Amino acid sequence: MIYTTDQYKQYLYNVIEMIEQEKGYLSDLDRKLGDGDHGVTMSIGWQAVKEKLDDELKEEADGGEISKIVAKTFLNAVGSSVGPLYATGFLRGSKVFKGKSEFEDQDLFDFWIAFGEGIKERGQAEIGDKTMIDTIDPFVQSLKLQRDGQSFVHAMDKALKDAELGMLSTKDMVSKKGRSSRLGDRSKGFQDPGATSAFLIMECFQKNLSSIK
Repeated sequence: MIYTTDQYKQYLYNVIEMIEQEKGYLSDLDRKLGDGDHGVTMSIGWQAVKEKLDDELKEEADGGEISKIVAKTFLNAVGSSVGPLYATGFLRGSKVFKGKSEFEDQDLFDFWIAFGEGIKERGQAEIGDKTMIDTIDPFVQSLKLQRDGQSFVHAMDKALKDAELGMLSTKDMVSKKGRSSRLGDRSKGFQDPGATSAFLIMECFQKNLSSIK
């Protein structure tokens, strides 16, 4: 398949819309584990991205440049720990898309693997820590296993199922990172908000692909 920068920008708009719809839910999840502002924080970051898409990025055709500006904009808008994580993901992905306005399957594999690995390296978290990595790492590993021999659309479907299982598994974990780690065993029984928003952001890409098959 061929994926274009116009479709990529539409994906980003879809994420913005989704975050607005889900910010209450994400904040409710965070209220059980943290300070209850995850949904609001994500909304602030993505609304800043929307301003760039509506203005500076309206005519931009270079996928790398789009990703780089998304990264810097999100980082500048969001002061919490999630800002540097997503900024790193999009910056790593920008290197894959640099100088291109059309992307083939291999580009999409490389983008999302770079995106996820960048977040993991920056966050210094592992599977089982009850963070967004419990969603992102299974997603990345699934894509890596499927990179040779599968279409990206098919691989994305499988990777997203693995990501969802990772997200759901955080309910039974004790938090080992961030503010929620102070709760100890009391953090068990609640789904991690960062793992949830990460899943929803990746799910948006799957829906975006489905609309252009």
